[in-house]
Amino acid sequence: MHEQTADLTPPATSSSDWRMSVLAHVRAHRVAALGLGLALFGVLVLLGQSLLQLATVELGAGLRYAMLGGAAGLAATALGALPALGLRSVPQKLEDSLLGFAAGMMLAASAFSLLLPGLEAGAELLGNKSLGAAVVVLGMALGVLLMLGLDEFTPHEHEQTGRSGPVPERYDRVWLFVFAIALHNLPEGMAIGVSFSQGNMSVGLPLTTAIALQDIPEGLAVALALRSAGLTPRLAVLVAAASGLLEPLGALLGVGLSSGFALAYPIGLGLAAGAMLFVVSHEVIPQTHRNGHQTPATIGLMIGFALMMVLDTALG
Repeated sequence: MHEQTADLTPPATSSSDWRMSVLAHVRAHRVAALGLGLALFGVLVLLGQSLLQLATVELGAGLRYAMLGGAAGLAATALGALPALGLRSVPQKLEDSLLGFAAGMMLAASAFSLLLPGLEAGAELLGNKSLGAAVVVLGMALGVLLMLGLDEFTPHEHEQTGRSGPVPERYDRVWLFVFAIALHNLPEGMAIGVSFSQGNMSVGLPLTTAIALQDIPEGLAVALALRSAGLTPRLAVLVAAASGLLEPLGALLGVGLSSGFALAYPIGLGLAAGAMLFVVSHEVIPQTHRNGHQTPATIGLMIGFALMMVLDTALG
């Protein structure tokens, strides 16, 4: 049966109505709005000081590695989306297992490739393990606040829980899916950029490998969701693959966040870890448990965690 491409034109809404709706959403979610403001301020401070340094110092190998890592995430997302050219869907149990596998790899990557190097760097810079841990926790808090605020104030849609964010009715359902994808891919790209910012392959390589591997089932899940939203197979694959562009962009941001003053590196590692942990706990794991497939999803998570632990040992 011939599929019709979804209408991507958002419904007409006056700019004044839109502003009023956004302000009402802010008033209804004051804590999330405050958290987002604090997180964005922290990110801008880190980014600003690194841009000042970039005016006189070249990042060199760290920037090249980060962009290659981001490109690997983009390629893996596109590779995972390709089967959607011929598939309309996969068994729900298999999809939940694959997403559980991706969640396990992200959890292990956060622990072994972001938090542990961050704790070591913080302790070395400050000469005290407790202070080093406090710096990483500060970064984690910024990452969680950033993702919590973006989740609350970015219009998006999830297949099971429906629409979220201010005035989501202003946007077509397909674009709401695309916004949700962006929320997932941005922290992954930031993690790649932060891990390579010092040109350290032992930190960046295992993390990038893990993110690229888990991007494959994630790319397939996104493409299938877009097909179910009404896109043709070719357009669904193209949009899912294009969502991977957020990874090299996030990698560039991650390099900038952690390439200025010395403490920016452990703070940046903590920020990327906090953002990834938020996505796993808030989005990926609940999604794998909504369909009664908790056991295969959990087994997939354990396999992904174990594989990432082995990769970190072998490549780190």
